[in-house]
Amino acid sequence: MTQHDSRATALVVVAHHRTDSLTAHTARRAAARLEAVGYRVDLLDLHAEGFDPRMNVADQPDWGDREKRYSDEVHAHMRRILDADAVVAVFPVYWQSVPAILKGWIDRVWNYGLAYGRSKPRLAGKRILWLGLAGATADDPVVEGMRTVLETNLSEGIAYYCGFSHSTVGLLTDAEERPQRVDAEGNLLVGDAVTGAEREAQYADFDRRAEQFVEKFVAEETAAI
Repeated sequence: MTQHDSRATALVVVAHHRTDSLTAHTARRAAARLEAVGYRVDLLDLHAEGFDPRMNVADQPDWGDREKRYSDEVHAHMRRILDADAVVAVFPVYWQSVPAILKGWIDRVWNYGLAYGRSKPRLAGKRILWLGLAGATADDPVVEGMRTVLETNLSEGIAYYCGFSHSTVGLLTDAEERPQRVDAEGNLLVGDAVTGAEREAQYADFDRRAEQFVEKFVAEETAAI
């Protein structure tokens, strides 16, 4: 792969409460791959940095003032987004959506006057990759609908609305060591935990799929330049 412009910055956002989680592991690998092709990576661990996802009066949009001065915390996060050419959000899929901390980050930071409310949003032209980790197995019928919901919500409902030039959802199934699926009666069926060589093979395949999403994301940006 051609070395990427070293001046480009990728903001990698991690939305998980444990640093030893598969989500955090996937974020670190994504960051390493981005650095390997020339990006400067800004790693934002929302939990580790103590981000508060709850909306407050200071950060509530003022529809009559798109120049409103929001809280110092939110402006610091806005600056990190503005400084990035690309954003990669890594998160576990909860109820076919993003975790509360990631949604709250979007609610408070991707605010009126920055992400929307102008003829040309300040986030216009940026690209985003959403890497969602799901416990469902790849052959679970729920996966197709899950992917559609995520793409509609994240790419159309958020990224497009905020002026991003490109948004990709990478759904990573089989994130649990114990396979799980819901049957026709709504019962959750949890299989036996994979161990040994089978476990190693499962997670090696998981890492490979995650890296493919990152590689394709980078390749698409290179082709667009």
